[in-house]
Amino acid sequence: MKYEHTIRKAHWEGPLGTMIVAASVRGIAGIWFEGQKHMPDHAAWRRADDEPLIQQAIAQLRDYFEGRRTSFDLPLDLQVGTPFQQTVWRALLAIPHGEITSYGSLSRGLGAPSAARAVGAAVGRNPVSIVVPCHRVLGTGGALTGYAGGVHRKSALLRLEGVL
Repeated sequence: MKYEHTIRKAHWEGPLGTMIVAASVRGIAGIWFEGQKHMPDHAAWRRADDEPLIQQAIAQLRDYFEGRRTSFDLPLDLQVGTPFQQTVWRALLAIPHGEITSYGSLSRGLGAPSAARAVGAAVGRNPVSIVVPCHRVLGTGGALTGYAGGVHRKSALLRLEGVL
């Protein structure tokens, strides 16, 4: 990440495995499953288990997994992405809980109908799993493809939301 010296993190044991929740001064900068694809090296980030914003994110994740929350209310720091990636990630935020879309539909909605692969690559690099709901994007015909945290987790998240 461009701003590694300002990142703080905590580890949280969620129902789908250990998650790393990271924050900068701007907001939540990352939520990853341990060992997830495209996860940055976080060894140098300062551990801050008592950081209020991180604790707020963990509380909201816990509520989500327990079925008490369908959306998140957290400031996000998505500056690590390119302008195109940030546009895709903001579009993901508009997909409601319990609904799905496809990479093709997402690219058409962004005014780039021939960019489904580029959109898919940006979705795969989403640094804020679950909160920025990349798990709600499916492949052609509803295929459970391309989740950096593992297709088994994507499936579990969609079941939790009543989609599968």
